[in-house]
Amino acid sequence: MASLEIQNVHKSFGSTKIIRDISLSVPDGAFVVLVGPSGCGKSTLLRMIAGLEDISGGTISIGERVINEVEPKHRDIAMVFQNYALYPHMTVAENMAFSLRLARRPRSEVNERVENAARILGLSDYLDRYPKQLSGGQRQRVAMGRAIVRDPQVFLFDEPLSNLDAKLRVQMRAELMELHDRLKTTMIYVTHDQVEAMTMADIIVVMRDGVVEQIGDPLTLYDRPNNVFVASFIGSPAMNMVKGTVKGQAVQTAGGTDWPVSAAAARVAAGREVIFGFRPEHLVLTEPGQGIEAKIRLFEPTGSETFIAAMVGDQPIGVLLRQRLHARVGDTIWLGLDPAQAHIFDVQTNQRIVAT
Repeated sequence: MASLEIQNVHKSFGSTKIIRDISLSVPDGAFVVLVGPSGCGKSTLLRMIAGLEDISGGTISIGERVINEVEPKHRDIAMVFQNYALYPHMTVAENMAFSLRLARRPRSEVNERVENAARILGLSDYLDRYPKQLSGGQRQRVAMGRAIVRDPQVFLFDEPLSNLDAKLRVQMRAELMELHDRLKTTMIYVTHDQVEAMTMADIIVVMRDGVVEQIGDPLTLYDRPNNVFVASFIGSPAMNMVKGTVKGQAVQTAGGTDWPVSAAAARVAAGREVIFGFRPEHLVLTEPGQGIEAKIRLFEPTGSETFIAAMVGDQPIGVLLRQRLHARVGDTIWLGLDPAQAHIFDVQTNQRIVAT
């Protein structure tokens, strides 16, 4: 096991900057998730750690060793790819043992490591099968097993669950977390799925356009996003964003709707044009005539919760209710919001306005 240190790293392809001066400290044994939209640079950063992409500037260290010029095979990392990358002509056992045999490890050690990894991953009954005889989830376990047998200092995962169906992804997420809990090895995991990030990570790194927007534990990013991008990216359904001006203890929109804000926020942002953010799950139903009037334009009950797309004046918003509601498209509902759960961002910089 080892810590990972990334200092002022950047990457360019010609004049195009892909990674822009990123610094990140990963504690020994942490599960860190790099998350962001497609093209934000997260996979490129992972490949730079692995040595599959050159670094244009900065340093990457594992433990006390700078690895900028170290060959990938000597970095003591193991990488699990999105497409499994299994050898079709080899059995499960042969796939898992391949890197150890290349390293000319003793047969007894190879067999012991393969059997141990198979036991951890529930593959003991499949060691003699070929990849084509396995399900998608089983193939991904084999890919993870091939990484485990190497006993690396750092595991790297590049969207390993994206080829699986929704139910299997949930199952594999749980298995990956159990694996991390058992091995206690540093893991860096890339995904564009913020639900994966929220449920799996000790630390989330939110990226956009090659820049780190915010680093923190999942609940900190959810409760205190630094800016509009993080606020809208973290959380499902996405946070509602409404433009308006702070007047008294409300944000007043162009359509005349007054959204409540806390006294502290009203004091700090008085008279300013802002972006007012609030999560769909923080809205509650109120009695008719009280709160904010909204008209339903989409009604999606799922049993445990109900999602509503509604219009408040000319502003579309999302509402997520944990309670049952008997309604249909075109009905009017009334909504309340606790000001303490709302967020205020500067309309020019998109940065959070901290109420003090």
